[in-house]
Order: sequence, then C-alpha cells, then structure tokens
Amino acid sequence: MTSRIIMSMLTGATLLMSTLLGASPAHAADVPAEFGSDWHDPVTAAPPVPRPDTRSCEVTVAEAQFRDFTPYRGAYSPPEECGDSWSKVVLRLDGKVKGRQYDRLGYLHVGGVEILRTSTPQPSPDGIEWSVEKDVTRYSPTLRSPQSVEMLIGNVVDDTYTGIIDVKVTLTFYTAQKSTAQKSTVERPTVEKPTADQLTTENRTPPPADTPDRILTLTDGTTLTTPRNSERIVAEVYATGSGGGCEEYWYLTVPGSAPYSCQADNGPYREVQIKVDGQLAGIAAPFPTVWTGGWSNPFLWYVVPGPRAFDIKPIEYDLTPFAGLLNDGRPHRVEVSVVGLPEGRPGWSTPVNVLVWQDDKRERVTGGLAVHHAGELVNSSTYTPGSQHRVDTEGAHRLTVSGYLDTSHGRVTTTVSRSLTNSSVHRWTDGETMDALDATWTDRETITVDGRGPAITERAHRTYTMDGTTTLGAADRLRTVLTLGDRATVAESRGGRRTAWSRLDDTYTGDATYTINVPRDQRHAVGTTSERYRLYGSSGCHDHSLTAVQGVLTEDRLRC
Repeated sequence: MTSRIIMSMLTGATLLMSTLLGASPAHAADVPAEFGSDWHDPVTAAPPVPRPDTRSCEVTVAEAQFRDFTPYRGAYSPPEECGDSWSKVVLRLDGKVKGRQYDRLGYLHVGGVEILRTSTPQPSPDGIEWSVEKDVTRYSPTLRSPQSVEMLIGNVVDDTYTGIIDVKVTLTFYTAQKSTAQKSTVERPTVEKPTADQLTTENRTPPPADTPDRILTLTDGTTLTTPRNSERIVAEVYATGSGGGCEEYWYLTVPGSAPYSCQADNGPYREVQIKVDGQLAGIAAPFPTVWTGGWSNPFLWYVVPGPRAFDIKPIEYDLTPFAGLLNDGRPHRVEVSVVGLPEGRPGWSTPVNVLVWQDDKRERVTGGLAVHHAGELVNSSTYTPGSQHRVDTEGAHRLTVSGYLDTSHGRVTTTVSRSLTNSSVHRWTDGETMDALDATWTDRETITVDGRGPAITERAHRTYTMDGTTTLGAADRLRTVLTLGDRATVAESRGGRRTAWSRLDDTYTGDATYTINVPRDQRHAVGTTSERYRLYGSSGCHDHSLTAVQGVLTEDRLRC
C-alpha cells in the first residue's frame, strides 16, 4: 500500500487504553496547534479479547524486522505444559516503527493456514508502538502439532522511507475448563464468534468442541479434498484490495465513459464469489477497508485507524450444502473470484482456509445438493457529466443453496440464503480537486440447520458505509472529511425462539487538513479523529469512545 498525494485515488489492535497504562487523555489546552514529530500511539475502541480464568502458556511464533519483501520463516511447537485441549487461544502482535514509512499489508501463516491479516500504522519521526489481539481458537487443529511459520509485512527501506517494521507475535493458550467436553450429536456445533460478525452465545457447547476438527488449505490454490465424513464445511477468505493501484480504492472506480483516473468496465461494484466445481456456492460484499494512508490524508489515521485496518476479518461462506458432493473422497475445484475486477488488473488477494467438522461415528457421510438458486446480478453505473461529474451505482445479487446430509444423528438439512446490495454516489470536479463518495453496502445472510430437534437459524445483517469528501483548496491546502461505519446485527434462534443476539455499531469520523507538496515540517497539519465502538447483546455490553486532536488523545471513555 502507498500513501500518495494523488487526488485521483484519494489514497491512502486492539490496545490497552491509555488510562490503564497510566496516561490520561489530554485537555484541549494541552493540544498542540499542529502535528509535531510525535503523537499518541495508535489505539482502537474495539473490545479486548475475553480470556478465561484458567492456567495459560505463551509461545512466541514470530519475531522479525521487516525491511523488504523477504518473508520471515520459522517453526512453531505447541506448549507441552498446557496440553492440547484449550478453551481459548489469543494471538498478540506487538509492533514498533519510527521515521518515515508508508502503510504496509501483512500476513501470518502457520502450517500454511492464514491466521492473521493486518496492516500497519504510519510512524512518527520519534517512533510509535501498537498492538493487535485476535481470538484464534478456531485454528486449534493446526496449532496442536509442530508447524512451519511464515510471516511477511512487505516493506521498502531507503534514504527516504526509513521506517523498519519491528514485530513480535505470541500465542497465549488457556487450558480447557472442562477437559472432557463432548461434541453434541443433536445440534451442529458453531464457530465461536466474539463480535457481531462473530457472535458468542451462552447455549453452545464449550470449547474445544466448538472448534473445527480440521483446517484445510487449497492444494495448488484451487483444489480441495475433504474427509469423507465431513458434516459441516466453512470456507473463510481474507479478501483485500490493496497494492497502491486502483483496486485499493475499488469503491471509487468509474465506467470507462467517465473522465476519471481510476476506471473499471462496470464501475465500482465488487462482489467476492466462491465456486465449487464451477457452481456458484457463496457470495459476499467485501468490506471497504481504508488503510492508514487512505483518502490522501495520513493525518486522519495517525492515532485512530479506520475499522478493521489492523485486524482484517475473513469473509465466511458456509459450504455445508455442498458437503454431500465434496465427501466422495475426490479432489474438487474451489475458486474465489472478484466480480467487477477488470480482466488482467491486479490488486486483490483472496487466500482461503477451509474449516471442517467431522462425524466421528461415521466413516462416510452421504448427501446431496437439493436447492441452488442464483438470482440475476444487478450492476448498473450511470455517468452524468457536469461541473461536478457524477456516477450513480446500484448493485444487487441473491443466492440460496440447500443441501442434506445423512449423519449418525439423522438427516440434517442446511440452507444458506444471502443477499447483497450496493448503492453509491461518486462526485468530482475537473482535475479532481474535489472528490466525494457516499456509499452503502449491505450483506444479509440466513443459515438454517434442520434435523433432529428444533431448527437452528442464524441471521446476520451487515451494513458498511462510507461518506467522505477531499478538497484541494488555495495554497495547496488539502482537506478530507470522512465518516466510516461498520454495523451488524446477529441473532440466533432455536425452533423460532431467539436464544442469542448482538448489535454492533463501529463508527469512525475524521477531519484533517494539511499543505501538500512541501516537507513534513511545513505541512501545518491539523486534524480531529474519533471512533465509537458499541457492541450490545445477550453476552454483555461494550461502549468505548476515543478522540484525538493533532495527535493527542483527548477522550478515552467507557460507557458500559
């Protein structure tokens, strides 16, 4: 990723709160008139990973300094003193960097399985430190045996860009509270989900039974062979548009008829699809991640990053309706593609993990695909010329699939329905000295599992929003005003009775101005950024607000 001053592209961890570190938010009178050579370390308002009150063991997975595009390679061994049955596994990345550097994208693979995708903050001349925490309990099957480790945060260090990215990654294992936890034979276990995208419920079987039995990767990038007794299959795709080109800002692309510097044949609509043997198996709206150099204004992100920038969540696809086809012991072709990506254009990364739950009382689970209905893909972008050029985009797609499995506990039918919409208005002037976008994406999903006992239904309604304007005014003063939203409601019911629910509203706002095309000490930058992360539900409440002014944290408030 790059942080270019190019109007045509509008480019561009949860931490312990400063109050817990012994620091207090500054009063307004203490805030400097403009950014200096240092600012508060990056912080996010997201909740910390909950940890059980059990014995723990820590293992260092990677420790490296990234100066170029050479991956760190090492070896991982599980902690013998904590056994091989854990109630929780928490990943923590601690990073530091100083000098001058772009934002960079990184990954961590253990045994070929991607367990973290992240990006970095941009440093101050004096240096910053940051941390990211992630619940990685779902990857326990991979972590139970020695594995190879590969990590990369691609970087460039030279006379201009001096920042060396120094990171350490650890895993903390918490022993299981119930060492003899058994998998339910009536209800399909569900993946632990601690946020609104990842709902935790009171009624599920306790870990480690809640984790999959196996984690698979695709051979040669497209081939999958599942165990013949698979009874649940979930693919996760860490889809990111990045690399400094137009696909890093895919939501701003326009049809070829419009006079704008980032064009795409069908406009800005993007959809991440997964296919099994050529048949559409899942659709999803990609999250419009803004990296810490985004929208032409790094001063928006020095302290408070945009939602998900440090912890990039994978898209999940429930492929269980296809398990009857996949369970024949033969290799099958699984492919991920991005709708709307112009042919031959790079910029998207879509690594795939496949999580598999097995029926331990059957050597073979048979079944079939009963329903497959893909609606017509709607993708319309209309260009209207004028003193302010304008592109209006409307996109939509629906998919319903249903399949059955004859398991050791009876026939189980899984039905997955997903519907996507995208609406955006993109306005800009000649020369792109004003560039504005107002966009909304929705991703609604319903998964119903019907077998012995009451049917289990999980509904998720995700909404992503982006509303921003960048203006280049007199004396080369560039101003960006931006609001980003990551919202979701999730509800689970059994037999029509709601058993668990959550509601997430993560909102970022920023307003920053500086002088472009001058040395850092002449930029005269000013900026105010804030984030409020609210998560309510049957598992509790988290409401955290942060505000930073000219790089000084002025608010750090918990309401729950």
